[in-house]
Amino acid sequence: MTPQVLVLAKTPVPGRVKTRLCPPYTPEQAAAIAAAALADTVDAVGTGILVIEGDHPAPRGWTRTVQRGDSLGERIAHAFLDTARPGTATLLIGMDTPQVTPALVRAALDRLASGPHDAVLGPAEDGGWWALGLRDAAHAAVLRDVPMSTATTGADTRAALASRGLRVGDLPALRDVDTAADAYAVAGLCPPGSRFREALRVAA
Repeated sequence: MTPQVLVLAKTPVPGRVKTRLCPPYTPEQAAAIAAAALADTVDAVGTGILVIEGDHPAPRGWTRTVQRGDSLGERIAHAFLDTARPGTATLLIGMDTPQVTPALVRAALDRLASGPHDAVLGPAEDGGWWALGLRDAAHAAVLRDVPMSTATTGADTRAALASRGLRVGDLPALRDVDTAADAYAVAGLCPPGSRFREALRVAA
């Protein structure tokens, strides 16, 4: 069965999203940039489940569920567990890599569905990760205790999965958008017509 895709995201509200872009951007500009990153990610995925913090509506053709949990690790674990379907693998990506392409998403899904691995992990250049796929969503419970948003989150996530005996395959590394420097670099990797590139141009 084809794996399902989750996009973990925050509602792009000024002052509550992408605050590390401020300065040089205003909170309103940072929220517009975040909204554009989410829109590009949704386009790359095509269809899936939006796992949202806040009241952002589901895109056309998508379903929606609200994030649960206090820490990011808890919210990620619940994202997998709350949407689990028997016999269906799950790929979760965030909204911080708008340069992701449909081909990259398809390749990740194919590797999760047909490869020898129990999980796939897409490392981020800052030491975190941008994508995590699990053949059995129940294993996401281990993520509750993994410190997120650190320089060792990727390695800690891999170690936590390995502690359950899972075979973890690698996806390509991507740079995610945390700072203005990240945003400039990632915009250069986005395809023509990218909402993210346009949002940066407007905010410049």
